[in-house]
Amino acid sequence: MVEAGVQGFTGHQEFEAHLRTVLENSVASLEMFDPDFSVFPLGAADVDAALRHFLRRGGHLRLAMHSSGHIERYYPRFLTLLRDYSHRIECRVTGRNLHQLTDSFCIGDEVHIVRRFHSDHMRGEAAFHTPQAAEISAERFRGIWAESLPGLHATTTGL
Repeated sequence: MVEAGVQGFTGHQEFEAHLRTVLENSVASLEMFDPDFSVFPLGAADVDAALRHFLRRGGHLRLAMHSSGHIERYYPRFLTLLRDYSHRIECRVTGRNLHQLTDSFCIGDEVHIVRRFHSDHMRGEAAFHTPQAAEISAERFRGIWAESLPGLHATTTGL
């Protein structure tokens, strides 16, 4: 079990390590927002295994993004996961009115979070077992989700 508290990070490896910790410590929900998920290791075998474990236990995964192109081109494992667990994964794409949003985060069970302050940089913070650290981003995610449209489907026809 990871210790409660907030930790800053400044590099890609730290970001990925914190992201994996959020995935491993989440039970019911994972909510992620990033412009294109290009720095999220969604194609890595260990991340796929962690997400499968999470989804098998009944968890729900929601991704919101500006563009799904990177995932479609470079993350075949994630697309297979989406097909296998389409009943537990939802993906939405934002409209142009939200493309000015440049932060990036993953929230687990609304108590764990890894957040980059700007999607062009690896500087950010991670917090575990700290609901108040995830509260603003969780509210932000709900707003983004409400303003986004379904996208990135399990099949090319969206079925």
